[in-house]
Amino acid sequence: MPSDLEVLNVMGPYREPQEPAMSYDYSVQRKDWATPQGVRIKVSIEHELDYLKNTVLEFSGGSVGQQMRCNQLLVKAIADQKLEIVDADGQLSERLDIMVGPFVGDMAGRLFVLLDQWMQAEKTSLRQMLKDKLGI
Repeated sequence: MPSDLEVLNVMGPYREPQEPAMSYDYSVQRKDWATPQGVRIKVSIEHELDYLKNTVLEFSGGSVGQQMRCNQLLVKAIADQKLEIVDADGQLSERLDIMVGPFVGDMAGRLFVLLDQWMQAEKTSLRQMLKDKLGI
């Protein structure tokens, strides 16, 4: 079933000061909500970004600037997918501002499995996006 969740704005990435994570802030709205709500999606650098970049995509090389841009692009892609996963999981069904942490620890089980399935399925298109945007 398609979601009626509408993303109005996305801001980030932000470096989380107290943990090894990056985050994006989403402003989301459903038709039956009076006002938009905020969703902060955190992406673990080690367990989600590095896993995608080094294990799934086997990405290496590039200048420091290209590496930084690669990280930004992949963190955004992961955050977007995590938003879809938690919406499908029902975590965004109520009108609340929420924070979605990294899919590690307690959330590592079924939610990380869904994220990993997406990573494997989108491997080719993610590689092509990096090639198109970074030239490597």
